[in-house]
Amino acid sequence: MKQVVITGTGLFTPPHAVGNAALVETFNAWVESENARHAEAIAAGEREPLQPSSESFIVKASGIHSRYVLDAEGILDPERMRPRLPVRDDDALSIQGEMGAAAANEALEAAGVAAADIDLVIVACSNLERAYPAVAVELQAALGAGGHAYDMNVACSSATFAIDAATNAIRAGSASRVLVVSPEICSAHLNFRDRDSHFIFGDACTAIVLEDDAVATAESRFEVLGTRLATRFSNAIRNNAGFLNRVTDSDPQAADKLFVQEGRRVFKEVCPLVAALIDEHLARLSLRGDDLSRLWLHQANRHMNDLIARRVLGREASPEEAPIILDRYANTSSAGSIIAFHLHRADLAPGALGVVCSFGAGYSAGNVVVRRR
Repeated sequence: MKQVVITGTGLFTPPHAVGNAALVETFNAWVESENARHAEAIAAGEREPLQPSSESFIVKASGIHSRYVLDAEGILDPERMRPRLPVRDDDALSIQGEMGAAAANEALEAAGVAAADIDLVIVACSNLERAYPAVAVELQAALGAGGHAYDMNVACSSATFAIDAATNAIRAGSASRVLVVSPEICSAHLNFRDRDSHFIFGDACTAIVLEDDAVATAESRFEVLGTRLATRFSNAIRNNAGFLNRVTDSDPQAADKLFVQEGRRVFKEVCPLVAALIDEHLARLSLRGDDLSRLWLHQANRHMNDLIARRVLGREASPEEAPIILDRYANTSSAGSIIAFHLHRADLAPGALGVVCSFGAGYSAGNVVVRRR
């Protein structure tokens, strides 16, 4: 069987950082305005007053301190509270195409691979900015990549599911080099007027080059020992935005057209699912939790990561063993675990083992076991 290696990664970080204090200030200004507007109904007991948010609440609930976004001005405007991203001409490179190109070029340079030598481009993310033409095909053209390209969406597990598809394509011989890109514009599907989730997401884009080991030239390589995927249907995380909205005459601004979740239920149901997936995958490879040097986990919630790492390792994980980047990036959907891998792998010694794992809506969970070469 062909050996598949990760030879390069790239990261695009948006220019605007928004801390919890600024986000809370905007949210509370809106709450005050709404409560004043409905003061009579609140006084009559016909309506519950909206509750303010706080920095301490956000950190305690998630471990998030800041996030990067494509546009901070629109988000921090109490009259708007969503990013302002102007429509681009059809002949201009799309926003996700632009993000993807930035991350991809860094990954290609790290791998020592020319775009023309790529056989397959997969754009995998939680939301695509249009149905067609595929952003992946647009990105393929922008980069000058060869072969073919397609989009895919498995919510927060999109990147790991794409790594599985890329690995299988290389092992099957249909590609020698694959580029996986995850342009996540999470701020565009976040309800900044929902106290329980207004702080969760940030924007970012990652890129990964996977190659047949026989053609790779990069000195630094991580061999993909195996991939494992799992899905189990749940409505606990949902987004009802779609092309049928216009024919069902539903409100495109309604809360259900944005990110909606039952946080406590997700925590209780997803953590055991993910820990079991990792344990079963390791066992299949004749490995155990204490064989791992690193866990690059999905960056959604600090408490979830701590619990999953503890179950896999059988003890508390050190900051080095399970690196956290959500404190400054927030939840970047499928990009999160890849950002952690991008920023926290250089120190591993040859032979060191690690797991890239993502999980989210679906439910979906993807697991990639790698070894430093």
